[in-house]
Amino acid sequence: MGTKHIVIDNRIRRSSTGRYADRLVEHLQKIDYENQYTVLLEPDDTWQPTASNFKALLCKYKRFSFNPLDQINFAKFLNRLDADLVHFAMTPMEPVFYSKPRVTTTHDLTMLRFTRAGKLPIVLHWIRMAGYKFLFWHSHRASRKIIVPTNFVGQDLIKLQPFTKKKIVVTYESSEPPTEIEATPPEAISALGPQPSALAFLLHVGSPLPHKNIECLIKAFTLLKEKHPNLLLVLAGKKEQYFEKLENSLKNSSVKDDIILPGFVSDGQLKWLYENAAAYVLPSLSEGFGLPGLEAMAHGTPLVSSNATCLPEVYGQAAQFFDPKDYLDMATKIDGVITNPALADSLVKNGHKQLKNYSWSKMASETLGIYKSILEGEK
Repeated sequence: MGTKHIVIDNRIRRSSTGRYADRLVEHLQKIDYENQYTVLLEPDDTWQPTASNFKALLCKYKRFSFNPLDQINFAKFLNRLDADLVHFAMTPMEPVFYSKPRVTTTHDLTMLRFTRAGKLPIVLHWIRMAGYKFLFWHSHRASRKIIVPTNFVGQDLIKLQPFTKKKIVVTYESSEPPTEIEATPPEAISALGPQPSALAFLLHVGSPLPHKNIECLIKAFTLLKEKHPNLLLVLAGKKEQYFEKLENSLKNSSVKDDIILPGFVSDGQLKWLYENAAAYVLPSLSEGFGLPGLEAMAHGTPLVSSNATCLPEVYGQAAQFFDPKDYLDMATKIDGVITNPALADSLVKNGHKQLKNYSWSKMASETLGIYKSILEGEK
């Protein structure tokens, strides 16, 4: 095949979805010493490669822009790189006016189902979504291959855009092994008493976006409190507008004092939360892969999960599933895990087995195979 120049648009590296792109580049450096790689980064990103055939390049263009000038100038920027292939690590970051060979990764269709205006006026939100849908469609039309993290996402995309059927390739993602860093309780937990490890609590990590279904989890938790008066719910994640909305909604709640919002937690604090939680609860209505559930498995935390979208495919026998729209079912399944040590132990053991199905190095190897299949077709 000879040496080729591959550009990976890794501007999402530091976002919540960016772990995929970050691990892809990390592991490609360990297996591909032949091709030359340029990794695009946000202007203030200090990441540097470890392999001599990889180089970092700062890119001033926004990850998503509907501005025609940005679209044109970003396309010119890419053309000057003279790449044989560009991999956009998240659809639809690619500019409409770029026409050379590319691959795109579509993580899920959540944005199309659970739109959120945020701070935008509703009319501007509708305009933005119309632009997003067009870019989403065009990205798939223009891409040689479309990488998805699960079979569910692949089938979901085919239903929406039948023309994608022959382009879709599944590359499963993975989780991180527990870090060697010392586990320490967050300050919000330590403040509750001298023996934080004796606390019984449920855990969820991540922003309470609408599709994360945290309101239903709180309803289930309210029911559980009737049987388990000492039970706590820890909702960890960086404080932003959705956490602010959540805090406001809890002001008149009967369980507000039993819901802990520690905000952003360090790696050591996150490790402690996983290791000491009675269960990790994932009530989401839509996921593309569901990394937090795998992280719970890696830390030996029993997993109680929604049965929506891809989650049964990814978790297999390692989770107790519930209907995410039925808070009574959610409460019942959580109660079954926290009151039945045998069931909890079984989920933990199955979790360790399930983790063996996933590997970042395997994902990178499969992605390299996709690159080669396209590049060889360009002869």
